[in-house]
Amino acid sequence: MSAGARVRTVALLAVAAVALAGCGGDDGGDGGGGGGGGGAAPALEGRGPITFATGKDTSGNMQKLVDEWNADHPDEKVTITELPESADDQRNQMIQNAQVESDAYTVLNLDVIWTAEFAANRWIVELPQEEFELDQFLEPAVETGMYRDRMYAMPVYSDGGLLYYRQDLLEKAGVEPPETWADMLAACEAVQKLPEGKNMGCYSGQFDKYEGLTVNFSEAVQSAGGHVVDESGKPTVDSQEAKDGLNFLVDAHKNGQIPQAAITYKEEESRRAFQDGQLVFLRNWPYVYALAGATDGSSKVAGKFGVAPLPGKDGPGVSTLGGHNFAISSFAPNKATALDFIKFFASEEAQRSNLLATSQAPTRQALYEEQELVDQFPYLPTLLASIENAEPRPRVVRYGDVTAAIQEAAYGAITGETTTDDALATLQTELEELTAE
Repeated sequence: MSAGARVRTVALLAVAAVALAGCGGDDGGDGGGGGGGGGAAPALEGRGPITFATGKDTSGNMQKLVDEWNADHPDEKVTITELPESADDQRNQMIQNAQVESDAYTVLNLDVIWTAEFAANRWIVELPQEEFELDQFLEPAVETGMYRDRMYAMPVYSDGGLLYYRQDLLEKAGVEPPETWADMLAACEAVQKLPEGKNMGCYSGQFDKYEGLTVNFSEAVQSAGGHVVDESGKPTVDSQEAKDGLNFLVDAHKNGQIPQAAITYKEEESRRAFQDGQLVFLRNWPYVYALAGATDGSSKVAGKFGVAPLPGKDGPGVSTLGGHNFAISSFAPNKATALDFIKFFASEEAQRSNLLATSQAPTRQALYEEQELVDQFPYLPTLLASIENAEPRPRVVRYGDVTAAIQEAAYGAITGETTTDDALATLQTELEELTAE
C-alpha cells in the first residue's frame, strides 16, 4: 500500500471508530465482544447444515466449491441462497432478515463497506482472527473486515477498478492505452474514425442509481486529485477537485462520449456492452476478464482487448476499494460449521480455483506473485497496484444513507437535473450531517 493510501485508511478507520461509538452499538451480547481491542473472540459453536447468502454466481465456480465442501462434509452441507444482482438489493435483503432475527442466512457475502454497519448493529458475530493467517492476506483487504480493532468479516475476494480497452482497435488507430481522461477521449476519436469503430460508444462505467454509481463518482473525484472525505474523515466534496471529477462524467455523458444508455448500466449491463463490441473503453472489476475472454462464442472481443490502470485528470487514476467479505449471522445456528466454511473459501487452494475460473481478485498476497498465474492473467500486477492504492468508501454505520446521498447527487448532475455546483453543495451538507455523529 502506498504511504498516502495507508495514511488515509488509518485516518478513516480512526474517525469511523469515534463516530460509531455514538451510533448504536454497544458491542455486546450475541454480536460478539466488547467495544475495544484485545481479548479472544467468543467461541463459535454448533455443527450441521448451513446456508450461504450471496449475489449471483456468474461463473458457476462458487457452486463448484460448495459442491466440493458438501462432498467432504455430508453432515454439514451448505446451500447457496442466491440474492438479487444489485448490491443495494442484496444489502437490503440481508438487513431485512437481520432486523427480524431470521436464521435463514448463516454465512453472508458482504460488500467490504458493509462491515461497520453490520457489526455495529450486532447482525454478525466476531470472528477469531488468530485462526486466520492474516499476514498472508492483502492488508487493505484485511482492514475491510475489521471494526473497532476486532474482526467481523473475512476477506475472500478483493477488487480494484480496471480499464478494459479494445487493444486491436487502438493498435489499428495507432494510439496507446490512455493514462489521462484527455488521452482516453482522444483515443476514442481515433478509433471512431475507423470503419470498425464508427458506431461504437467511447467509454462507460456503472452509472445507474445504485452502489456502482457511488464507486464511479468516488473514483472520478479521487482521479482528479480530490477525496470524498479527507484524512480526518471530514467530507470534502465541495472542492475544485471534486467538481473536476464530477464534471468529467457530466460532460462526457452530455457529449455522448459516455453513451446515453450507460445511465442504466450496472456491472453486468456495462460488461455485456463491452463484450458485444459496443464500447472502446470500460471501467469495471477483474471478473470481466474471464467472461470477455471466453472463446465459446459468448464474447465478440475475446483476444481483442487489453487491461490498463484507470485514467485520471492528469495521470493514472485512483480506484475505489472493492471486494467481498464472508461473515456469520448472529441469528443462525451451526456457527462452528460456518467458520470452517469461511476458512475453506479463504484458503489458497479455493482462491486459486476462483481466480482461474472467474478472474476475480484474490485476497492472498502469494497468488499475485505466482509466475504461472501472472502469465495466464497478465493484468495481476496492474490489479495489485490498483488495490494497494485504492481509497475506501466512508466506513460509517449509516453507510446506507451516505451512499444514497452520493448516488442522488451524482445521478442528478449526470442527467442534467441539477448543476454540478448545486449537487456537490447539497452533498457536502448531507455528508457533514451523516458523518457528524
